[in-house]
Amino acid sequence: MMDQFRDSRDGASAAAAAADSELLILVDEDDREVGYLNKTACHQGVGVLHRAFSVLIFNNKGELLLQQRAASKRLWPLYWSNTCCSHPRRFETLEAAIHRRLYEELGLRCPLRFLFRFQYQAQFDAAGAEQELCSVYVGRYNGPVRINPDEILAWRWISPEALQAELAKTGVEKFTPWFRLEWERIWREHRAELRSLR
Repeated sequence: MMDQFRDSRDGASAAAAAADSELLILVDEDDREVGYLNKTACHQGVGVLHRAFSVLIFNNKGELLLQQRAASKRLWPLYWSNTCCSHPRRFETLEAAIHRRLYEELGLRCPLRFLFRFQYQAQFDAAGAEQELCSVYVGRYNGPVRINPDEILAWRWISPEALQAELAKTGVEKFTPWFRLEWERIWREHRAELRSLR
């Protein structure tokens, strides 16, 4: 039994190492490709600007699906964040990457709508940061959620109003910085699009 556990853990470690060595797409401020760099190097120090995406999935009640990042995450472990966020790999389109990660992390597939793109830099500690040009998408889904425990510790549905109240309190520190930035803009500029998803 212990050998089986060790094999499983070793397999997970190998998968994590492979993910860290993936080549991400470096971009300029206009989202033009300027090179490629492995995932680990992209997030070292103050970070290197790379292409990324964030997805926010709502159900028929208008509630947003939030995820709590796994404890094994190098950056912002155990923080709550939007439904799914990641990066396209070298030679992978943004659309393909988004649908791949939605299925890998949450076992779901649904149509998506592009909202906006934004650039940010967020420092987690002296050794690591995010520096991304992030495309934000929204979609609607009402089926079952099947989380990947290597990526996600927990998940929950929350109404936009309840989320606003939570973010206004001291609990704001438990959310990832990119999610706080994009949600502020969504709430300010895109509430009509959210209502149309219901």
